[in-house]
Amino acid sequence: MWTRKLLLSTIVASTFAAVAPTANAAVEVFVNVPPPAARYEVVPAPRAGYIWAPGYWSWTNNRHVWAKGRWERERAGYFYHPHTWTERDGRWAYQSSRWDRNRPTGDRDRDGIPNARDRDRDGDGVPNRLDRQPDNPRRQ
Repeated sequence: MWTRKLLLSTIVASTFAAVAPTANAAVEVFVNVPPPAARYEVVPAPRAGYIWAPGYWSWTNNRHVWAKGRWERERAGYFYHPHTWTERDGRWAYQSSRWDRNRPTGDRDRDGIPNARDRDRDGDGVPNRLDRQPDNPRRQ
């Protein structure tokens, strides 16, 4: 009787071990159609313990579909990297968002958006076009 339980528990444990590593795998999709320009979204006021994950174009049913921005719970010691589209050899590669221990390059306010595309580089709530000091670090 105990050998049957041991065998069953071993099978269940090995099934979870086989599935768990794929749960955190990054998704990458290649398409021939470039994504449209990003939509402007009003970023809500900061929330303690969360970061804002900006909206992005996903690839669904053979077309680009806009996914709205959302709050993501912060992970201590990790940095958020948002969804990205990059051109590679004439095709467009989609990389899903991820949490990583490496800080994104050129991300002064640590919101996961590179400064070149960030509408509020210093994270003070004032858009760059209206901010007299758009690179002034946020004080916390």
